[in-house]
Amino acid sequence: MPGAFSSDDEVELRQAERDVNAVFIDESFDFEALLAVSNVFRAATAVRSHMEREVLARHQLGWSAFVVLFVLRVWGPKQSNELASEAGITGGTLTGVLNTLERRGLVKRAEHPTDGRRLVVSPTAKGRRTIDEIMPVFNQHEAIVTSGLTGDDRTQLARLLRTVLRTLDTEV
Repeated sequence: MPGAFSSDDEVELRQAERDVNAVFIDESFDFEALLAVSNVFRAATAVRSHMEREVLARHQLGWSAFVVLFVLRVWGPKQSNELASEAGITGGTLTGVLNTLERRGLVKRAEHPTDGRRLVVSPTAKGRRTIDEIMPVFNQHEAIVTSGLTGDDRTQLARLLRTVLRTLDTEV
């Protein structure tokens, strides 16, 4: 019953709780937290899959590459460590993403002007054009995947998710 945590049916939710309790007999779980985090993860995975399939595939971009290009387009050149942080990926993942994007002529890497150990990543004109082409379609699909929500629901969802992110930021 993996989809039970995304159900609005109280009977299905209670059954899911019983199933978890049956496996983890000696544990006492905060099921509201379990349901919230489970659904955040499931929703994020579903949205990412939708966007990669419906929007990014025609540009031969994965999620991480798209986010890297988006960050560079909006905020301009970044040091690689800052870029990895802003994109929500590890330095190792960033290296692979940058290798691909650079091969495709979408970004360029240069030595930092004062610290040769650092790299600065910039979007190329082609990279900027690519993001400019993607964003209107991407936003149309953002509207599609949130079409079951009212405007107030979307605002509240964004606010609540920012609260979760701030909570995690203060733990680090």
